Amino acid sequence: MNIRYLLHNAYGVGGTIRTVFNQASALCEHHDVEIASVYRSGDAVQLPLDPRVRLVSLTGINENGTRRGPGPRRVWRKARMFRNPFPHGRDFRYRRWDPMVDLAVVRYMRRQRDGVLITTRPSLNLLSAWAAPRRLIRIGQDHMNFDSYPLPLRREIVKGYPRLDAVAVLTRADLRSYREALGGGTRLVRIPNGIPVRAGVPSPSRTPVVAAAGRLNRQKGFDLLIEAFARVHVAHPDWELHIFGAGKWREKLTAMIGERGLGGVVRLRGLSRDLDGEFATASIFALSSRKEGLPMVLLEAMSAGLPAVAFDCPTGPADVVEDGVNGLLIPAEDVDGMAAGLVRLIENGSERARMGLAAQATGARYEMPAVVAQWEELFGSLRDEAVRA
Repeated sequence: MNIRYLLHNAYGVGGTIRTVFNQASALCEHHDVEIASVYRSGDAVQLPLDPRVRLVSLTGINENGTRRGPGPRRVWRKARMFRNPFPHGRDFRYRRWDPMVDLAVVRYMRRQRDGVLITTRPSLNLLSAWAAPRRLIRIGQDHMNFDSYPLPLRREIVKGYPRLDAVAVLTRADLRSYREALGGGTRLVRIPNGIPVRAGVPSPSRTPVVAAAGRLNRQKGFDLLIEAFARVHVAHPDWELHIFGAGKWREKLTAMIGERGLGGVVRLRGLSRDLDGEFATASIFALSSRKEGLPMVLLEAMSAGLPAVAFDCPTGPADVVEDGVNGLLIPAEDVDGMAAGLVRLIENGSERARMGLAAQATGARYEMPAVVAQWEELFGSLRDEAVRA
């Protein structure tokens, strides 16, 4: 079967890119798989991808609309001064109009003769709903959650998504939200993110480190985590917080660390090529997000045997973290609660070890063989329905 993924930008390091790369790398064992990247922010991908998966760039331009490399300025970039008049323009990634980008995406979709087209954010899902040919099996993925979108975008989703053959969401809470919004006329399925099968067992040599990872932006809530860790540091000055990731908030977070006297204690480690190795030697994982879909990094940390202290934000953590069993769930954005949860696990080594073993067992349930089986079941069911129609 031909399987085609559409990604906003396959050349970054975000959670959506990671989970799509994981899916594609697993599915290419038995299918012809291609990933089409609307934009291109680099010369090469930054995350592991099976070489059997084809990667194509639809425009070869940067996300800001500029041409990559030398050459004249793009005439059509002037159109980006105007608000995108189409439904997918409600997605913040496509608020500004670039008609040549839209045309490239639609042409790609319409070139596909058969198989499955999987789109991966609201804008692309809406383009597929309104412009992709009906001969394709069209699946829209939501990698965040319905309730996090602004009202105008939710309205477009309600109008457009029933035209798709299926909508795949990550969590039980989001499945309920979509059912309430779309009613019974849309095929809705919950298929979680998947992680590669983990090799070996976690290292017994743990260090006094709390690990966190993600894009350095408001969504990930590292400002809240630094506030919480300042309180942890008073009681446990030998422990450190290591934050992995890059983003526009680096300067802001660096200033926070300095203002609170946490230099050398809270470390912004940047992007890591071996996050599994970092998790293998840390002791606790902290998730401080203000909102999520189903965070890949949480699954990866737990599979490495790290108990999680996580804000119960919408959505995702509550699907994975069982409070007191494999980690601790803290009320959303509760800085005092986050600090108390970290102190609890720091001060109770036996509880930390017990939760770490349970976390590792939880992570195993999200490894790709189990998740791919759910995708194969969905593909088969939709193919059978198409034949009957």
